[in-house]
Amino acid sequence: MLDGTTVGDDKILIHSAAKIEEGEPGCISFLANSKYEPYVYTTKSSAVIVNKDFIPKQKIEPTLIYVENAYTAFTILLEEYQKRIARGKSGIEQPSFIGDNSTFGGDGYRGAFSYIGRNCRIGNSVKIYPQVYIGDGVQIGDYSVIHPGVRIYDNTVIGKNCTVFANTVIGSDGFGFAPQSDGSYKTIPQLGNVILEDNVSIGANATIDCATMGSTIIRNGAKIDNLVQIAHNVEVGKNTVIAAQSGVSGSTHIGEQCIIAGQVGISGHLSVANYTKIGAQSGLGKTIKKEGLSLSGSPARDLTEHLRAMAVVRRIPDLEKRLKELELNRINSELHVKE
Repeated sequence: MLDGTTVGDDKILIHSAAKIEEGEPGCISFLANSKYEPYVYTTKSSAVIVNKDFIPKQKIEPTLIYVENAYTAFTILLEEYQKRIARGKSGIEQPSFIGDNSTFGGDGYRGAFSYIGRNCRIGNSVKIYPQVYIGDGVQIGDYSVIHPGVRIYDNTVIGKNCTVFANTVIGSDGFGFAPQSDGSYKTIPQLGNVILEDNVSIGANATIDCATMGSTIIRNGAKIDNLVQIAHNVEVGKNTVIAAQSGVSGSTHIGEQCIIAGQVGISGHLSVANYTKIGAQSGLGKTIKKEGLSLSGSPARDLTEHLRAMAVVRRIPDLEKRLKELELNRINSELHVKE
């Protein structure tokens, strides 16, 4: 599975995974960061996954598995373990409901009190946990998992191998209101849908609004954390990650392989270039055209420029003190001249 090379006893049985500093017999751990290397000589774990360039400096008791990237290999291992646990859920619990002209693939699971509307197409090996609501015309691809309490509105399309965690809402109305001459607001009908492509993960309590027209799209492999708000007609690019409590306003397009840290706010109708990194609590109010920039601050700017500005801000109390001293010296000089 890991395409690794074993050094040591390859017949040992593993029953769980553990951090290298907390390992016990029967556990498997990994070493990817050099600062944790001392633990590889003392860990009680039975096996440790290490990078192929790792050279022990002391005797090591556990079996070593040499791989290209220990962190990635350990992630693959945990993913496979999680899939095998999930496969344990199968069948249909009652009460549950499925509407007219809807289909549900083989080897799937429908938890108690789950609701599937009309004209839905649910693929093979899909797990739908208790108290999930799925509206009319929804499509869900093979091997996707919908956790408890998720609400999926009409005509949403979810691809293969997607995961949607508890209490997330997908496809609710976008925030569309037209101001009127009398100061009131008229609701703009939201007629579009949401599309999650393959291998997308959506955290708990996130909200992804349907498009006014067309689709709000989360591209292949994107990962969205808990408590993230994605507004109508937003497009999130392939393999982009967005951390918790961030918000993306309507009609903004985020490129591929971007990293958006926690509590970032992004204004509407912008474009963010591929490989952009935006630091925590930043506020982005302009289009980013150049790929690969690192941004921080509110308003967000180049990271180096932001750090320089923060260095100046930290010196403000000292500069204020010096300014007061200069002002006092000036006043004293003027008094001396008058005397």
